[in-house]
Amino acid sequence: MPSVQQLRGASRLAIAATTGVTDLVEAMHAEIARLPLTTPRTRTRGVAGLVYGSVRGVTRMVGGGLDAALGALAPLLGQARPERASAALAALNGVLGDYLEETDNPLATAMSLRPLVDGATGPPLVLLHGLCMNEAQWRRDAGAKGADFPAALAALGYQPLGLRYNSGRAIWRNGAELAALLDDVPGPLTLLGHSMGGLVARSAIALAGRRRWRKQLHGLVTLGTPHQGAPLERGGHQLQQLLALSAYSRPLAGLAARRSAGIRDLAQASLLEADAGRASVLPLPAGVACYAVAATTARQPDGPPARWLGDGLVPVASALGQHRSPARRLAFSDTALFTGLGHLALQTDAAVLGQLQRWLGAPPT
Repeated sequence: MPSVQQLRGASRLAIAATTGVTDLVEAMHAEIARLPLTTPRTRTRGVAGLVYGSVRGVTRMVGGGLDAALGALAPLLGQARPERASAALAALNGVLGDYLEETDNPLATAMSLRPLVDGATGPPLVLLHGLCMNEAQWRRDAGAKGADFPAALAALGYQPLGLRYNSGRAIWRNGAELAALLDDVPGPLTLLGHSMGGLVARSAIALAGRRRWRKQLHGLVTLGTPHQGAPLERGGHQLQQLLALSAYSRPLAGLAARRSAGIRDLAQASLLEADAGRASVLPLPAGVACYAVAATTARQPDGPPARWLGDGLVPVASALGQHRSPARRLAFSDTALFTGLGHLALQTDAAVLGQLQRWLGAPPT
């Protein structure tokens, strides 16, 4: 069972969602009802306006009662099946994490580093999850059909640390916070990022400046990271623009725009605050061994469809840092392409793990 803080956060989010949808429907009603060429408005009048206003008022009143009731029930609430609650919170943060943070909602995930293997020692290896995930995803299929990345890396002599973060925040915000957080991590240091996690790692490196850990950064590995952007998110942005063309669908454009900042940053791989909405032109860190893994769901890697579709979310070229513009290309120390593999499987595939073991080898001293 979720904690009282989580339930309160969920109730507040539900209240905001209900009033938001009410505003959306009323805006559409107003657009359809008004005469052509009259001044646009987002509020209806008369009886319709009274109905919509009542819905918003009752929703907020009920919400306040729920919050008070949850406070009274706090002693009765406990924790059960925390892994499921954690996964749900991770997904929620990926979709609405910036909103949760802006409204001080207790459901917003705070950034933290967590040991992934009890008793593991050695140079730290930080594992960064992707959008809508958390550090538990690295062991999602362990002991079943997938490989246990943290355990295998610990066996090599590394100390695996899982980064938990709010993946709905702007990538640069997570990068800046991670850059500060890593000051407390002793070197030499290796970063391993899946999907968005690779972008957060690159952002942190770019924002590290003269921090101690930057000088002790030994390696960077990315798995299915959209270094050149993610076409699916660019499609979401185009949908938002199309919806805004018509007065009748324009209110829906606001709903499409509700995608989190983190999701929007994936469209062009925006890593810095100044690059919001456009691609960041950042080279890989000098003096650091950098590796990239890409995957394609096709059984054969050759041919435009297989390479464009990639792992189902990230094209092969994007994951490998390839671009027609020389300024945008990333010069990795080495790359690897795996066939018949989807985006999420990159975190638990035995062949991918084998490649990581060959690249990383014995920990640096």
